[in-house]
Amino acid sequence: MSPTTQPSPAQHALSEHLRLVSAGQIDEWVELYTPEGVIEFPFAPTGVPTRVQGRQALLEHMRSFPQTFDVRFVDLVFHDLTDPHTAIAEFRSTGTAIPTGKPYEQTVVAVVRTDGEGRITRFVDYWNPLVAIEALTPADQPTV
Repeated sequence: MSPTTQPSPAQHALSEHLRLVSAGQIDEWVELYTPEGVIEFPFAPTGVPTRVQGRQALLEHMRSFPQTFDVRFVDLVFHDLTDPHTAIAEFRSTGTAIPTGKPYEQTVVAVVRTDGEGRITRFVDYWNPLVAIEALTPADQPTV
């Protein structure tokens, strides 16, 4: 997307997703999703769901994120697609794991689908769980 091009509905939804999550505005964030919206985590570690569906479940899943990570999402790059209701993007998170104070530097690829109103129906989050595990493991404990 060039600076003068309007974002597609899916690009806008993904950008808002990142803005609201980094701001800790989880109640507002969940409104980006359809009532049956889904987030999928294909690389989720043991104990983390690979699929979360429905606003209430999404809210419960993300409720503690602002107390766990203080992050900004940077270097957002969208890949050109012909479908305005699908977005594929790469971005980084940069910040801190709050419980340990350790850096949280993550590279992510995301695929987002929206409905006709621009609400997210499906968000597939390709992140590296080993980075999160390392950031959340206290310095005096070994990581996986």
